[in-house]
Amino acid sequence: MLQTSAKDQLRTIVARIERLEEEKAALASDLREVYAEAKGNGFDVKALRAVIRLRKQDETKRREEEAVLTTYLHALGMAEAEAEAA
Repeated sequence: MLQTSAKDQLRTIVARIERLEEEKAALASDLREVYAEAKGNGFDVKALRAVIRLRKQDETKRREEEAVLTTYLHALGMAEAEAEAA
């Protein structure tokens, strides 16, 4: 059996985790509402999520990934129209 101090500590930890889980659920709900609002205003939610993901990345890492992606697209013939337009 756990000692009284360990039981109290466990209860405190469980209560904190439960509170944080509730906050996380509330934030997730708020995010869904914002994305729904954006969609209602004509924005592409998938593109918005991509923008948010890119903004979280380090700029150098993002540029490296974009360069690799561009290289691959060119190698597969998928960026030719882009190159012709430039």
